Amino acid sequence: MNEIKIADRKIGQTHKPFIIAELSGNHSQQLDLAIKMVEAAAKAGVDAIKLQTYTADSMTLDVNKPGFVIEEQDNLWRGESLHALYQKAATPYEWHQQLFNRAKELGMLAFSSPFDEDAVDFLADLEVPCFKIASFELTDLPLIRKAAAQGKPLIMSTGMATLSEIEEAVSCAKQAGCQDIILLKCTSTYPALPCNTNLNTIPHLRDAFGCQVGLSDHTAGVGASVAAVALGATVIEKHFVLDRSAGGVDAAFSLEPDELTLLVCETERAWQAMGSVVYGGSAAEEKSKQYRRSIYVSQDIQAGDELGPHNLKIVRPAFGLAPKHWDKVQGKHAKQSMTKGTPLSWDGVE
Repeated sequence: MNEIKIADRKIGQTHKPFIIAELSGNHSQQLDLAIKMVEAAAKAGVDAIKLQTYTADSMTLDVNKPGFVIEEQDNLWRGESLHALYQKAATPYEWHQQLFNRAKELGMLAFSSPFDEDAVDFLADLEVPCFKIASFELTDLPLIRKAAAQGKPLIMSTGMATLSEIEEAVSCAKQAGCQDIILLKCTSTYPALPCNTNLNTIPHLRDAFGCQVGLSDHTAGVGASVAAVALGATVIEKHFVLDRSAGGVDAAFSLEPDELTLLVCETERAWQAMGSVVYGGSAAEEKSKQYRRSIYVSQDIQAGDELGPHNLKIVRPAFGLAPKHWDKVQGKHAKQSMTKGTPLSWDGVE
């Protein structure tokens, strides 16, 4: 699988997971809070922060007709009109440059998800290193075409998408000139339950489209993300909040700073632990082999004594004959005297 480079960060199986902190609307329309989130994300060690670039009017219509109000009983935002929800969650366009600059000062990449073609142009003017297409926009082929034509890598979430819909999106991006595509497995429920996450899709997605894959994780905690890395995910995206108890539109399924730090640490550990197929122990285990078992003299022996369980024992360490020779030495005789604690060797057996 070819690695992808986003700015100066390489993404692929031979590199640690690329971790994205999604700010979404958890800044609660407070610029100072958004800046603190960027700073906390940097302290946690993530590779990038991501915004969402839209206005309520670019997302939906300001009406209360059926379909424009969230009615599902188990929906986190039940009763909200789409327009009101997006108005509350939107990141003001005038904040983008300042937040991007702060991220760069702290050594992170910064980019966003555009939700309409004007947003693509806006982000292109800010020279973002890549573009992200959200799951709900994966079927918006004109938007994908516009973003893919900017000459930057394209990350696309695949929540709810059928294999054929993903194929259409990937084909659209490639036809527009984008070959550096990353697909994120995603479950578009908020929060998502582990039992609905289906991480085994990750290697299938990678093999089906021959591209880097990752996880846009809406579950609680970091377990799903760590497991995703073990299955080949090279990118992890998680929503982020400074304090869940203080609220925020996505706070219920967002990680707090300590948890984000844990995510960075544990996904890297999972990546390091994958390694390659190895039998016989690693180089690091070589010294430990001395603590295997072997045959030792357990009672003082005189030359000519018969050998057996009464004066031999299989114990640690492993400087004597291997235990597989136990039956062969039973009833043999000692060539010379041996004291208790002597490792048995063929030189001492006749």
